[in-house]
Amino acid sequence: MSQTRLHLTAGREDATRIFDALETEFEEEGFPIAVLEVDEERDIHEVSLYVEDEADDAERRMRGVLTALSLAKPIERETLPEIDWVAKSLEGLKPVRAGGFIVHGAHDRDEARDGEIGIEIEAGLAFGTGHHGTTAGCLELLAEVVREEKPRNALDLGTGSAVLAIAVAKLAPIPVLATDIDPVATEVAAGNARLNGVSDHVEAETATGFDHPVFAARGPFELIVANILAGPLMELAPSMARHIAPNGSIILSGILDRQADAVQAAYIAQGFRHVRTLHKEGWATLYLKH
Repeated sequence: MSQTRLHLTAGREDATRIFDALETEFEEEGFPIAVLEVDEERDIHEVSLYVEDEADDAERRMRGVLTALSLAKPIERETLPEIDWVAKSLEGLKPVRAGGFIVHGAHDRDEARDGEIGIEIEAGLAFGTGHHGTTAGCLELLAEVVREEKPRNALDLGTGSAVLAIAVAKLAPIPVLATDIDPVATEVAAGNARLNGVSDHVEAETATGFDHPVFAARGPFELIVANILAGPLMELAPSMARHIAPNGSIILSGILDRQADAVQAAYIAQGFRHVRTLHKEGWATLYLKH
């Protein structure tokens, strides 16, 4: 069955309001809803609702949500072909090595070398497979921090496909909370944790920011890793400080090289100290302690 994507663009604040309202409107149907930052500098975010049938009714209800929010936004429609998205997302991709890990798809299971830790990722709906400088930087620093500091619990904030949560759990059998604002990403993360045999240690939860009660229940965290974007990371600095354990470590990425100083300053203002920064493919990964 083909799927229809109903989508619109808005600024970050309005996109968040629309996302929350659509979640409420379509709660019973459980339709996947996603928010994607299209252009950080111009503050353009895209909100998407995925439906398998009755697209006309879904669009009508979506327009009702916008009217209730006093937002006049054109809704565009895209019919998605019947594609095996897992296979498509991994087409032509080669294994990625970083920090003693090899991130690979099912078709490259035999590529692991002696001593490498394999992370098999079936990305689903393109939530990231580790083929990005930000993920590689995080993996390198995670390997160092987990082995040297031996944290007793960890948080992967904005987990996506759960590459980083799985990496932590494979390095040490500790509880890892993996959260994402998108329920589809959370499902993908949980599935990848099962695929890699670490579901006993990795708990995937749909949560925005640090407002969800799961953070209070599972924290404070001795290690937090967040591969998101510079803007949200800076906004989250005070919350990070409240949820990190004394002498805890954070690893931050999704940061362009030119944004690294501003992000670092936001965290130093919250009592963190900078340990070091890795640069890969134009992206920076920060390692700080509290």
